[in-house]
Amino acid sequence: MTSTDLGSAEWERSKISNQDINMLKKMGFSKKENALQFPKEESYPKPPINYRPLMKEFIRLGTQFVGYRDYTKKLEGDLAESNKRADALAVKLKQSEENRQKAEKDAATVQDLRERLHKAETSLSDNITQQSAREAEILSRLESQCRRFVRRTHQEYEVDGPVGDELLDALTLAEIHGDEARTGLKMLKLAC
Repeated sequence: MTSTDLGSAEWERSKISNQDINMLKKMGFSKKENALQFPKEESYPKPPINYRPLMKEFIRLGTQFVGYRDYTKKLEGDLAESNKRADALAVKLKQSEENRQKAEKDAATVQDLRERLHKAETSLSDNITQQSAREAEILSRLESQCRRFVRRTHQEYEVDGPVGDELLDALTLAEIHGDEARTGLKMLKLAC
């Protein structure tokens, strides 16, 4: 490649738009088979400096500008995509923060529920203990009443088909003795 023309490979590598090519044609440059040819020297007045190296520099800068323009567009697209992803991540972060706060609140609620459950279990245990003590007292009173009836009547009864609940068995025996006592009182009244 000579210093006065651009090679076809360099021409193809550059990203010059049609608009840029038209502008170059108006200036007198044309694309030839092997190289970009400058206009003949006689078509232009001779400037005080050699314009060919200067034009090469302008073409190089123009080509470089077009490359930078395309690169800038690509970077702008990448930036827009990155901004979208950043916005999506910000939304996810906000949701995650809300979920974390809710979880902390639920954890506090769970701790409160555990304390309330423990209090309820303790209260239930106390109630069961009191009920058991009361049932034991009622059972002992019913059994002592039944023993008194057995001493007076000299008849001892057994419950058919025991339920297995001592309190109910004692109550059944007390009912039997009560019925026997009522029957005895009725007979006494009739005899008198």
